[in-house]
Amino acid sequence: MLNVGKIENGFVLDHIQAGKSMSIYRDLQLGQLDCCVAIIKNAKSNKMGKKDIIKVECPVDIVNLDILGFIDHNITINIIRNGEITEKLTLRLPKEIRNVLKCKNPRCITSIEQELDQIFMLTDPEKEVYRCRYCEEKYTL
Repeated sequence: MLNVGKIENGFVLDHIQAGKSMSIYRDLQLGQLDCCVAIIKNAKSNKMGKKDIIKVECPVDIVNLDILGFIDHNITINIIRNGEITEKLTLRLPKEIRNVLKCKNPRCITSIEQELDQIFMLTDPEKEVYRCRYCEEKYTL
């Protein structure tokens, strides 16, 4: 049996869809952090069958929770202090996301003005639809 030690201070991303932890690692730029990061893939889960888990031994405020909520708002975040879970955060779809997606509309102003932020607004939470702020190009999760 694999045993990954507990962390003293940091956070754990739990209930990640199996196989998605590496893309979350890249999207959150966890490789650029100067702290311990453990990725557990395909862990057994009563709720999900299989799941991935990421343990990070640094403060949660280094992570953009909007990006994480956009990637998968079903992920739970356990805040660890002094080796104990002190808080559980649940994610939601962010109302606005910046510089995570790129607009695919070739006529959008963002394809001409390179320094403009890529901004997408949540327009239909039930269907998880985002639209470009400038040209209203649709992006569905």
